[in-house]
Amino acid sequence: MKNHKVTIYSTTTCPYCVYAKDYFKNKGVAFEDKNVSNDRAAGQEMIAKSGQMGVPVIDIDGQIIVGFQPNIFEELLNK
Repeated sequence: MKNHKVTIYSTTTCPYCVYAKDYFKNKGVAFEDKNVSNDRAAGQEMIAKSGQMGVPVIDIDGQIIVGFQPNIFEELLNK
């Protein structure tokens, strides 16, 4: 599996954010976690990229996925 640039926009109280982070950890994929509940700039960045205010928002190599969608994650990681 090639190296991917993955960013997860999350909050500390979001269970689907935890699922997403666990998914990438279990796959051995490094990611940057941006907690939008305590980082206003990260929140603005997330909204600009996705148009969404809900989390998780996952950026895989510039592809934006809203929500915990492991089938899509898998597809993008296997490209």
